[in-house]
This record gives sequence, C-alpha cells and structure tokens, in this order.
Amino acid sequence: MCGVVGIISQKPVASELYDSLIYLQHRGQDAAGIITYNKRFHTKKGVGYVRDIFDEHNMSRLKGNIGIGHTRYPTTGKYNHEDAQPVWTGVPYGIAMAHNGNLVNHQELLLELSQKDGRHLNTSVDVEVILHVFAGKLEQLRNADNNCDFFDHICRATHEVYKRVSGAYSVICTIIGKGMIVFRDPHGIRPLTRGERISSNGKTDYLFASEPSVFYSLSFESKSDVAPGEVIYITEDGQYHSKILSSKKFTPCIFEYVYFARPDAILDDVSVYRSRLRMGQNLANAWKTKYPNVTPDIIIPAPATSNNAALAMANEMGIRYSEGLYKNPFIGRTFIMPGQQKRKKSIRHKLVPLSFEIKDKDVMIVDDSIVRGNTSQEIVKMVRDFGANKVYFVSACPPLINPCFYGVDIPTRSELIASNMSIEDIREHLDVDILMYQELDDLIEAVTRRGEHEIYRPCAACLDGNYVTGDVNENKINALEKQRIKERNNL
Repeated sequence: MCGVVGIISQKPVASELYDSLIYLQHRGQDAAGIITYNKRFHTKKGVGYVRDIFDEHNMSRLKGNIGIGHTRYPTTGKYNHEDAQPVWTGVPYGIAMAHNGNLVNHQELLLELSQKDGRHLNTSVDVEVILHVFAGKLEQLRNADNNCDFFDHICRATHEVYKRVSGAYSVICTIIGKGMIVFRDPHGIRPLTRGERISSNGKTDYLFASEPSVFYSLSFESKSDVAPGEVIYITEDGQYHSKILSSKKFTPCIFEYVYFARPDAILDDVSVYRSRLRMGQNLANAWKTKYPNVTPDIIIPAPATSNNAALAMANEMGIRYSEGLYKNPFIGRTFIMPGQQKRKKSIRHKLVPLSFEIKDKDVMIVDDSIVRGNTSQEIVKMVRDFGANKVYFVSACPPLINPCFYGVDIPTRSELIASNMSIEDIREHLDVDILMYQELDDLIEAVTRRGEHEIYRPCAACLDGNYVTGDVNENKINALEKQRIKERNNL
C-alpha cells in the first residue's frame, strides 16, 4: 500500500505535490519521492518521512507545472533509496511513473522484459515492470506510425499493460512534451481519485491522488474516482481524454475501509468514516446476539483506526465510550513498520493506558484487525497491567488467514495468527476473557450499505481466499511466499 499523487497545473507544482504527500503519509512511511519536468525531469527521492526528505534547497530544483509524487510502503522490493518511486525511463520520449498496488506476476514479467523484450531494469520495485511494458509498447507504436493520434497510442500501450500485468495497480505517469497519463487496473483494487480546479487564466488544473483528503486544502473540487480499466490522458495544454479499455467485476480492496484510508476519505462513492461506523453497529448487534448477558463497563478503541467502530459499538450497546489508551501522535503507524521487533517496540511508545479509565473495570477493546497477534497481545497486557478486571477483545475485521498479493503487507500464512491457530487458541494467546471477530458478510454489508457505488463485491482475498485476478492458486501462493521470505532475508 502506497500513496500516489499527480498534478498538472498552470503554475509550478512542487510545493503542492509536497503538501499532497503529507496528506498521504499514512499510506507509506518508508520512503518518498517527487519528480517534475520542464523539458527535462527533476527528481528528489529519499528514505523516511516526507518532512525529512524535502527541504527548501531540493524543493527549489523541482521545476515545472507537471509532476508526480509517492509515499512508499514496501510489499515488493527493498528498503532503500534506489527503490523509492517515481521511476523513469528515457525511451521513448522520457516517461516517469509511480503507482499504488502490487503485481502477482512480477517475477515472470521481469524475465520476459529482460530476455524477450531486451529491457534493462534498475530497481526491484514492480512499478518499473509496468513502466517498461507501457514504454515498450509505446516505442513500438511510435516506430510503426508516429503520425497516429497520440491518445490512441496511449490507449494501446495501456491495453498492453492490462493484457500482460496481473495484480493491483493505480498508476500516474508523465511523458515529457506530452502531458499526464492515469490508469487503474481492470478490477479497481486500489483507489484513485480525481480533483479539478479552475486556475486564474480560466484553464483547468487536475490533481489525481490515492485519496481525496488533499483536495480541499489545495482548492481542488473532488470530481470522480478513476474507473476500473479507465485510462485518462491530459495534454500539456489541458485537453482531457478518457476511455474505458477493460470492464471486469469491480472489486476494490476491503482493507482500505478497515484500516488504510483516512476516515475523511470517500473512496469509490463510499465514505470510509461511515463504513467504519457501520462496522461498529454490526459488531454491537453480533455481540448482543452471542453474549446477551455480558456487558462491559467501558468500550475503548485501539487507536486510532478503530475509533469510529468502537464509538458506534458503544452507542449501539448503550455503554460508555472511553479513549482509555492515549496515543502518542509522533509515532507512525505500527502495521506498516518494517519488521516485527520494531512494531512491538513502537506499540509501547505509541500507547499509554489511562489507569483511572481502566482500573477495576470490565474493558472491551475494539481493534480494526488482528494480523500477527503480537500487537494485540501487547495492548491486552497493558490494559491488564493497569488493573482491568476483565478484558474482552473485538476485531472489526474477520480472521486474516491468507496473504495479500495486491498491495497490503499481510505477508505469509506462517505469520498470520488466524492461519495457524483456532479462535479459542488465539483468545488464550491474547489472554482475553472473550474474543469476537466480525463476520465477513457483516463487514461487506458495512462497506456497501450506502453510497452510489458500483462495487460488485469488495476484494477480501486475505479473509476468504478469493483472489479476484483469478490466477492465484496454491502453487502460486507457495512461490510468492518463498519470494517474500527471500527478499526479507536479503534486507
């Protein structure tokens, strides 16, 4: 999972790209990069937080009215400067690209591109594979007929990506002398939104981003989501072209609504905030059905992604809601931190229990999900250490039993606690009196209940094993898990 942004404007874009990346920092905190152009590319990338990478000196070098930015959360590649996005190639024209997602057939395409297509790749990130598939087809078309309509070339190059690349990808790229191209995989697994702004000369500026939260602060108006299988091309002089190239069942990632997206985001016409409130409502109804005689004294969230669900659950059950765990705002999101030891260490720095809210009470903890189990275990231990009488643990997400190959760091099955333990064993491992997970149907209902969306069914492969691209079987899972273990051992 990453954050990606692109702006094509009537004025320099570097500062607004920086501001956009700050808004998208929650989607990736390992690395970040910006690339702009005015006749040539200007690039700055680095490892760490956005605020630590960019300064007045390097921002002043990012010249041009067109650019893209990226915050990285690695699921493919290494934790280093070289694998930060955007990436670029000089042939043809000069193309820079960034994306949010993850490819299923990354390794196969690496071999094809190097051995069959004669392309040389400089990084281990999967977006470079997309870049070279796209650029290779565009070069072939230019050599065959350079006088053809350029948008037709864009469509045919994007169709080549759809034909050869399997997985989740929301892509923004710029081509020197041409403009900006945006496209989204045919299943629409990863989000991508569009905003517009009328500039002082009456022309339209465009901003594309993983989430629309940035639009208001930069005076853009949210217009629409990029549709699954859609390609958009905006010329340097602002001409807007769009076409749906591939139509498949719309299956956006359900974990965006559970954890990743900001609560103020509206993705694919569904409010993340409202969907999390509905998760809490459904949890409350399930609790009252399963445990009608068990009533906690307080309900507290494991902050902050679960705050909305916990609040709604407390309201539905008529129980006091309390933020009994104080969150240090200067610690990053532990789920997307690299390495389990770092995650476990950070949770103690991140959360401090409030003893006067917890001591001698029956406490219900609501969390967005339980992935590896160690973070949840640490939270329960904190609450018990501060004098809780009984501890109940509720997850807004069903048991995670499968790895994700579409961009979320839900890794190998051996690392997923629910893939290796029964619910009763997990309850004992966490040392809680009652453990309750959300039912999958209730989670899907919470996401899809409202909105003018066209979602067929959210992708929930990590929960039910239904990989929407249709090319992930047991052999593929085993191969991808081995590759992930190998990559981590080489860090």
